[in-house]
Amino acid sequence: MKILIMLAVAVAFAANAMGQPPSAQPEPRVQETTSFDLLVRLPLVQTAALFGPEGERAWAGKDWNPEFIYPQPARDELGAVFSISHGQHRAIWVTTAFDIDARHFQYVYFIPDTLVTTIDVRFTAMGPELSGVHVSYRRTALTREGNEHVAALAAGDRAAGREWQQAIDDYLRRRR
Repeated sequence: MKILIMLAVAVAFAANAMGQPPSAQPEPRVQETTSFDLLVRLPLVQTAALFGPEGERAWAGKDWNPEFIYPQPARDELGAVFSISHGQHRAIWVTTAFDIDARHFQYVYFIPDTLVTTIDVRFTAMGPELSGVHVSYRRTALTREGNEHVAALAAGDRAAGREWQQAIDDYLRRRR
């Protein structure tokens, strides 16, 4: 009898810790992966510089305004932590890979109680003055509300390649 009582208490405690009754199934969370490719008419090192959080300011528009937590003063590097406003939400970003020699940058950002996003950026030298950039997003919802955000952001990601290409091309024309 004592063992049954202890087992019932353990099951009740575990269910309470998970925030659900023992018979409830968690609602599935959405995960979306999207990607696109860009051509940048610059050498690889100069192209890569445009895809750090600071470097992106040159072409990404007024909504791209990272507020650096680390390092100070702000600079693009491995381990950088910064925040960005996403509508009514504030996202915390971390630079998880920043390796020009490996031709790879990666960022992870999260919006508390909503979603986590991994952005993977890979570079290819296609000539002395031409670089390819492959950008991949993986978004994972953390909540039911997050499911809706992930779906909406993934839909926007599908159009982002054209928008980014246009913004970069416009920046390069202005720069010349």
